[in-house]
Amino acid sequence: ALFVGVYEPTKQKLLKLFPENLSAVAHLTAGAIGGIAASLIRVPTEVVKQRMQTGQFTSASNAVHVIASKEGFKGLYAGYGSFLLRDLPFDAIQFCIYEQIRIGYKAAARRDLNDPENAIIGAFAGALTGAITTPLDVIKTRLMVQGSANQYKGIFDCVQTIIRVEGPSALLKGIQPRVLWIGIGGSIFFGVLESTKQLLAQRRPKPTQQSKHD
Repeated sequence: ALFVGVYEPTKQKLLKLFPENLSAVAHLTAGAIGGIAASLIRVPTEVVKQRMQTGQFTSASNAVHVIASKEGFKGLYAGYGSFLLRDLPFDAIQFCIYEQIRIGYKAAARRDLNDPENAIIGAFAGALTGAITTPLDVIKTRLMVQGSANQYKGIFDCVQTIIRVEGPSALLKGIQPRVLWIGIGGSIFFGVLESTKQLLAQRRPKPTQQSKHD
C-alpha cells in the first residue's frame, strides 16, 4: 500500500516532466522511489521472517525483541544495502516492463485493456523481473540470515564467497519457483491494482460546470 501510494503520484508528476519517448525513465524512477519508501517497512519485516524460518525464534515479537536487544536497532535493518540492491531494481524493472507493455498493447488494440489482459501482462512482467533479480535475492537472503555471525563482510564479499565455495550457479538457486511465484503474484497484484484504479475513477465525482458568474 505504501509503495503504490508513493509510486502513482510520483509517476504522474514524472510523466509530466519527461517527454513521451522517455516514459520508461519515468516509470523506472517512480518504481525506485516507491521502493525506497516501502523499504522502511519491508526490511524489518523481511529480517524477522527470514530469521524465524531458520528456527531461531518462536514468534515475531520474540524475534524483534531479541534482535533489537542483541544487535541494536540496526539489527532489524540487517542487509539493508543488499535489500535495496535487490528490491530497487526489482520494483523499477517490474513496473517499467508492465507499464511499457501495457502502453504498447493499448496503443495497438486502440482500446482500454480488460482485467484478464492486465493480469497476463502483470504475470509476464513479474516472471521476467523475478528471473533477472534472482542473484540479487540470493545475496540479500544470505546477508539477512547471517545475523551477528558476520559470515560475509558485505555484498561483494558475499558474491565472491558464494562463487568460490558453491560455484556461479548458486546465484540462481530457486529461480524456477521464484519465477513461478512472482509471476502469479504479478498477475494478481496488477490485475487487482488496475481494477481498483478503475473503480476509484468511476466513483470520483465529475467536475461540475461552473456558471458564468463564478
